[in-house]
Amino acid sequence: MFILASKSPRRKELLKSIIPTFEIIPSNVDEFKYSLDELSLVKALEIAKDHPNDIIISADTIVILDNKVFGKPQDEKDAYRMLKELSSNVHEVKTIYTIFCEKLHISHTRVITSKVYFNSLSEELISSYIASGSPLDKAGAYGVQDNSSYPIISHIEGSYTNIVGLPVDELKEDLIALKLIA
Repeated sequence: MFILASKSPRRKELLKSIIPTFEIIPSNVDEFKYSLDELSLVKALEIAKDHPNDIIISADTIVILDNKVFGKPQDEKDAYRMLKELSSNVHEVKTIYTIFCEKLHISHTRVITSKVYFNSLSEELISSYIASGSPLDKAGAYGVQDNSSYPIISHIEGSYTNIVGLPVDELKEDLIALKLIA
């Protein structure tokens, strides 16, 4: 059985496009105790303690601007700060995912990077976007999928689904290479 070690509704929907049936068991790991490079593996290992026979997929997404990491905003004020800093700039979105199965001796971690080019954001756009509530649970305080309603992004380079939170094509490629799906 597959397990998604995430409570993200976006990751759940993206994973359904590859694996129709899986269980969701969010990790309780303190995300601030680990570096991004190790976090997805630590989350997978935590779930594997109780599920050694299952295939666990965990992932973390961050936004990076000028070597500064933007996670999820703490509140509306933090979301405002992030959006102001990202305005008119180009940044990277990195998702690190891990595929882990103790029984099958699989531990595979991969990093996917995309570039996002932000428009110049007006005060009005930032305020209305934050008021929608959408930015508050997303790394960098924005969702690429919100762009049609709130035109914050001029264009992207790389995987769209990576920016949403799970690089579907690359994950599918790895699951096939590991002979976990056909």
